Amino acid sequence: ISAIRFEPTKQYYATTSLVVGYALCSSLLAVINKFAITKFNYPGLLTALQYVTSALGVWLLGKFGFLHHDPFKLDIANKFLPAAVVFYLAIFTNTNLLRHANVDTFIVFRSLTPLLVALADTIFRRRPCPSKLTFMSLLIILGGAVGYVATDSAFTLTAYSWAFSYLVTITTEMVYIKHMVMNLGLNTWGFVLYNIFLSLMMAPIFWVLTGECNEVFAALVANGGNWFEPVAFTAVSLSCLFGLLISFFGFATRKAVSTTAFTVTGVVNKFLTVMINVLIWDKHATPFGLVCLLFTLSGGVLYQQSVTGPPLHDSTASKQTSDASDNDDHEDNQDKKMAGKHASI
Repeated sequence: ISAIRFEPTKQYYATTSLVVGYALCSSLLAVINKFAITKFNYPGLLTALQYVTSALGVWLLGKFGFLHHDPFKLDIANKFLPAAVVFYLAIFTNTNLLRHANVDTFIVFRSLTPLLVALADTIFRRRPCPSKLTFMSLLIILGGAVGYVATDSAFTLTAYSWAFSYLVTITTEMVYIKHMVMNLGLNTWGFVLYNIFLSLMMAPIFWVLTGECNEVFAALVANGGNWFEPVAFTAVSLSCLFGLLISFFGFATRKAVSTTAFTVTGVVNKFLTVMINVLIWDKHATPFGLVCLLFTLSGGVLYQQSVTGPPLHDSTASKQTSDASDNDDHEDNQDKKMAGKHASI
């Protein structure tokens, strides 16, 4: 009898630990990635290092029986390749956005994705138009974003070019790629493993095309062959570690709590990211810009309330709720695909 009474308490603390772990990792990840790209100004190489860390982590966890992933097969890899290309572009543009802009700008453009996804679903997938409450929340998100951009003192053409590139790729990934990939029948960690391996194969191509390899070798020569800088090493290590941790806590939390609770946690994480970013350094928006950012996030909260409700038996409604939850958390990129980011899908 005592064992039966103890079990709910044990499960409660386990679930609480998962939620806290996910909240901390998710809210810190964008700030840590900004710190990493500031001290190690090579986005392509940084992304590749994150992928390598995640690949080793998944492989070791699978080797010791902590998780199960599907075996790597060439025929499935060929079908998965388009998804991996779009995902790599989303991570690549995300990292370059953080390279040229602050974390607040990233969050604003990330928060615009529900608006674009809703429009794309209506136009291309013939989904019903959003309800009045959902439409109002999307207008609030748009208004906050426009206000932020109009008052952004750190506005540069380069930064916003990367921001729009990120917005296009992440919206494409959400609307089209996820539906194609789900038909492959991969489990969660198999999905992550295919994504990592294929992305690693693409990393050298972008490394050469962007000319970053020349920058790295020039820096190496200038430093007398010394790669090790304590601050840069710490920043990159934290970025790689949290990229792996967000995958574990994201997957585990999604299984341990309801869709609504997971969605609310994702929204709260963005507020925590803004708070942490303001407290630790000066790489953030102006006071009015922060007000616009909070306005955008509030629209996100209203949006989630408008599309996420109690469990429904109707299959269409259930699918809409599931899609809405997926659209919000790509940190999130991206929880199913964020073993390497992220970056900050």
